[in-house]
Amino acid sequence: MAVRPLIGISCSELRRRDSVRQTPEGEPPREELGLGLTYVKAIQGAGAIPVVLPPLDRKVVDELLDGLAGLCLSGGPDLDPARYRRRPHPHLGPTEPEVDDFELALARRADARQLPLLAICRGAQVLNVARGGALHQHLPDLEQVGSERIDHRQIEPGETATHPVTVEAGTQLHGLLDRTDLQVNSFHHQAVARLGRGLVATAHAPDGVIEGLEAVDHPFAVGVQWHAECLVGRPEHLRLFEGLADAARRHAGTGRGLQAA
Repeated sequence: MAVRPLIGISCSELRRRDSVRQTPEGEPPREELGLGLTYVKAIQGAGAIPVVLPPLDRKVVDELLDGLAGLCLSGGPDLDPARYRRRPHPHLGPTEPEVDDFELALARRADARQLPLLAICRGAQVLNVARGGALHQHLPDLEQVGSERIDHRQIEPGETATHPVTVEAGTQLHGLLDRTDLQVNSFHHQAVARLGRGLVATAHAPDGVIEGLEAVDHPFAVGVQWHAECLVGRPEHLRLFEGLADAARRHAGTGRGLQAA
C-alpha cells in the first residue's frame, strides 16, 4: 500500500472578533484562525495528508511535531521586527507576537529534528529569522539594485503570475523546479535582508529581492517568497509540494507520521 506522510501547516493568520461578520445561521463572532484552503489542497494534491497546526503555547511544539513527517510554514502577517532586533518601520503591518513565538519555536524545533520543511512567503521569513537572519521591513523603500522595479504587492488574483524570478543552477530549488527561469505571483512588502546561519539565496527577482532560500545543512529546508500553493496548476510549482511529500516519506520511513493510503 502507498503511504501518505502527515504534513503540518502552520496557521499564522488571526481574525479578531470585530472583523468577523455574523450570519443569521452562524455562530457568534469570536477570534478565529484563517488559512487558505490552497495550502491544504496543494499538500493533498502532492500525495500527503495536511494537518493544520493552530498557534499554541510553544511548550507543546515537540509534541505536535512528534506525529508529523514534514512541515509547511504558511504565509501571513508581518513578523514583529523585535524578533530580529530592529525598530518598527512606519509601514509595518499588524503583528501577532504570540503567533511569532509559536512559529519561530516550530521552525527551530523542526529544523533541529531535520524535519522536511517547505516555507512559503512569511514562512520563508520565519525560517530566516529562526536562524538569526533579518528582514527588509518595507520593500518600496529599497534602492533598485537589479534590472527593473517590481511591484511585490500585486492586485491580480493569486493564480496569476506577475513577475519572473531567476533560480540559481545547482541548488535544491533548481532541482525541484527543473528550470532557472520562473514566473511567480507576489503578495509581500517584506523580504529577506540578511540571511540566517546556513542559509543561501536560491532565487532572485529582477530588482534583486531574494525570492528563494534553502539550508545547506539540512536534507530539505526550502523557502520561497511567492505563494506557490496558489500556482499548483502549473507543474513546476506543484513539484515544490511533491518534493516536500517525498522528503517526508524518506524522513519517516515506516514509522511515525505516515498514513496508509
